[in-house]
Amino acid sequence: MRTARIARKTHETDIAVEVNLDGTGAYEVSTGIGFLDHMIEQFSRHSLIDIRCRVVGDLHVDQHHTCEDSAIAIGQAIAEALGDKRGIGRYGSAYSPMDETLARVALDISGRPYFVWKAAFTQEKLGELDTELVEHWFHSIGQAVGITLHIELLYGTNNHHICEAIFKGFARAMRVAVELDARKGDAVPSTKGQLGG
Repeated sequence: MRTARIARKTHETDIAVEVNLDGTGAYEVSTGIGFLDHMIEQFSRHSLIDIRCRVVGDLHVDQHHTCEDSAIAIGQAIAEALGDKRGIGRYGSAYSPMDETLARVALDISGRPYFVWKAAFTQEKLGELDTELVEHWFHSIGQAVGITLHIELLYGTNNHHICEAIFKGFARAMRVAVELDARKGDAVPSTKGQLGG
């Protein structure tokens, strides 16, 4: 089983994360930020990666540490569960429509984190979540896993739809990238013989 557990405690957050890359999209998420919970749940359900994530953060300060550290911890758990990445699809991409919105996500679990973000919000909050932290969440998880990650909003007006389309697109792209390809056997998907490092 490609599973991992991460416990991460700082002066700002106390986090426990478990992932199963070969799951069914089951989730238990509690970050203290309702809309962030909803987005991580969407990521789990549509990637089929089981995620348990509990965060106790310094929300009396603001949401930044909780949002960032949840992404780091989930990313670290995914990276650990991937191991040396033998047999994975490695690449994934998805067009993700939600009503009037269309987002595109493309990624490579290359071990070389790089991030391109071409999206924007027209309101400061979604529920309790500061929308400026959405970009930062994806930057943080990409760094932690080691993903070349490109996210682009093609069009859309409803901020909830924009955010959800991006998370679901990321989920669908990750589902393809982390799945094992029987034709690859246990080969690392790189002519270098390794990814990252």
